[in-house]
Amino acid sequence: MQAHILIIEDEADILELEEYHLQKAGFAVSGFLSTKMVKEFLDEEEVDLLIVDRNLPGAEGSEFIESLRAEGYLHPVIFVTAKTEDMDVQEGFLRGGDDYLKKPFNMNELILRVEALLRRTGKSETAKKVKYRDLLLDLTDRKLWVDGQEIKISRLEFALLYYFIQHSKRVLDRYELLENVWMDEAHTQLKTINVTINRLLKKIDPHREKEYIEAIRGVGYKLC
Repeated sequence: MQAHILIIEDEADILELEEYHLQKAGFAVSGFLSTKMVKEFLDEEEVDLLIVDRNLPGAEGSEFIESLRAEGYLHPVIFVTAKTEDMDVQEGFLRGGDDYLKKPFNMNELILRVEALLRRTGKSETAKKVKYRDLLLDLTDRKLWVDGQEIKISRLEFALLYYFIQHSKRVLDRYELLENVWMDEAHTQLKTINVTINRLLKKIDPHREKEYIEAIRGVGYKLC
């Protein structure tokens, strides 16, 4: 699956250039000329990383990211901006940025920074390990560690947990899990999903203290 990059850049020619080069590098890209409707988009779509200018109409870019962070949006962020003073860079990181690229910039450097940040956050297709809270999944050997201790789980349980982590900001209904984890097996019943989730939780959180997965009554489940 392609990593999905969201760009907020008010200069249309720069936005178009960034979109072109990132798409050419193999990423799915969505572009916005302002922060308007970005939050709604993040609520509806799976986004892996944000590239954000700071000089934006309506809302200063780092202030917008700071407000997102306060609401629990944890997407990695690269600021790409003409605000280049030392205090500007410090301000960008303090407000929630993960990387800072000063304009004018080399497009290849932007792509390298995107790839590096995706690897660090476990979102890169080449990443062999994925981390969420105190869970660490080895995608190559299908092993799981919880707070540093290896926990034995089945291939189905591993696939289920990995799917939850991939879609950690959304509530997942049972039909989506059935289609994407169980591959819509004809004889799989919805109650089987409940049983498998409970069995997984008994292994990774036997005392039910960490509340990894929340059941949303009448809807499905959400990773906490």
